[in-house]
Amino acid sequence: MYPSDIFSRLYSGEESDKVYPKEVIEEAPEGVEDILQTNLFNVMLNRRSQRKFENKEVEDWKMEMIFAAADTAPTAGGFQGFEIFHVKKPELKPKLVEAANKQPYVNAPEVLVFCMNPDRVKLNFPQEIIRKFSVQDATLAAAYAQLAAHALGLSTVWIGMIDEKKVMEILGTELVPSSILCIGYPQKMLQPKPKRNLLDLIHIVQ
Repeated sequence: MYPSDIFSRLYSGEESDKVYPKEVIEEAPEGVEDILQTNLFNVMLNRRSQRKFENKEVEDWKMEMIFAAADTAPTAGGFQGFEIFHVKKPELKPKLVEAANKQPYVNAPEVLVFCMNPDRVKLNFPQEIIRKFSVQDATLAAAYAQLAAHALGLSTVWIGMIDEKKVMEILGTELVPSSILCIGYPQKMLQPKPKRNLLDLIHIVQ
């Protein structure tokens, strides 16, 4: 199984009839070891939102690594109060475009919808706190997936302006979506935009 520190997450636990986990692949795809040595700081510094994708399929093993990365994200109490919907049906993507304020790039090669699942969070707190934990869990998972995608030579765009009820209807779920992550090969790799000066960003409390 490869790589044991990442892909073991895909194949652990009880057997499932869902799309994931998939059949174990004994040999790593070419170049995967180099990817695993990717410098995290370079990934973070060079990531840019991309709205123009090539008409090219993303390899299954890259998607598996993205899911495995999302699985490593920190969550409240370790309960993982989120779910990921991997939208494969082409006819659903134009509907998601409409549900995302008609943003055309939602019709991307790969579309992931991160939803909150507060029922998974088994902590003794008021429901509004549990829901907040679930929002944070879903957000962190999407962020980890986004960084993993960039490390794999892919680009992404994070969609936060969505009609939650429409997205829920399209997916056939009662879980509330927090964001949509669109993934694909970029038509061209964009340069990172300047960010705030760290002296303006950081507020020291003494």
